[in-house]
Amino acid sequence: MTMAALSAERRRSSLSGWSGRSIIGVLLVVFVLFFAVPIVWLLLAVTKSSKTLVVAHPFSPGSWSAFVANWHQLFDFQDGAVTTWIGNSALYAIGALVITLLVSIPAGYALALTEFKLRQALLVLTLVVMLIPSTALVLPIFLELNSVGLIGSPLSVILPMSFFPFGVYLTYIYFSTSIPRDILAAARIDGCNGFQVFTRVALPLAAPIVALVAFFSFVQNWNNFFLPFVMLPSSDGYPIQVGLTSLLAATPAFNPSSAGSDSVQLPTLALGTIVSILPVLIVFLFSQRFLVAGMTAGGTKE
Repeated sequence: MTMAALSAERRRSSLSGWSGRSIIGVLLVVFVLFFAVPIVWLLLAVTKSSKTLVVAHPFSPGSWSAFVANWHQLFDFQDGAVTTWIGNSALYAIGALVITLLVSIPAGYALALTEFKLRQALLVLTLVVMLIPSTALVLPIFLELNSVGLIGSPLSVILPMSFFPFGVYLTYIYFSTSIPRDILAAARIDGCNGFQVFTRVALPLAAPIVALVAFFSFVQNWNNFFLPFVMLPSSDGYPIQVGLTSLLAATPAFNPSSAGSDSVQLPTLALGTIVSILPVLIVFLFSQRFLVAGMTAGGTKE
């Protein structure tokens, strides 16, 4: 091949590489704008009055006084119902999280590193249950809890939320691929029984996957809407995600019959939406290091 042909081939390769990167860059910008624009609008909306939100430019900033007024209207709604809903969400999410960790981590460890009858059947059952939509289980769970008189109590939400087969499977994958068997065998030789091997050796090494399971469980529990909506008949027991429906119903823009002294304006509804996602955002920001370690765990096999 002549020098001219080689030079032409290099130019074509360079142009092809640049065109590919350009297309990828354009697609990334489009996706970023698609997700970022609504968030920016939502953040700006809470700083405006109801009239300014409609009349002013969508991306113009509001004022601090309007934000304070929206804040007071939100937390004065139904004599502080929003504060109660946030407390309920924390109770349900953290209570279910504790039970999930107490069950999922030992279960995943047992499936990965111990031998017992029906072990393979339990693993297959865990995978099958993961494929069932959680909403499909709400009705049978409601009938079961109703038969024992738990409907309307915090346990009617906490106990079903604690059922987290995905956490069991994540833990199973981690212990199957990332824990050296020699370390566990050495601990047994040193005199540790099965429980001590788990608590003193395996569990400290599994801190990344424990954090990952905890994060996924907390996010799922905090954002769960349908289960508490069915299980809790009283507004006093609502979590914040279900409570947002009461705010929506009290917004004249969506429900004209709600106009009155206890009505909610659109900027206040936007503020309620932001408040409802803040705990998840805070947990994510403070746990990024553990989440990255947990997501990369299991990438190599001993």
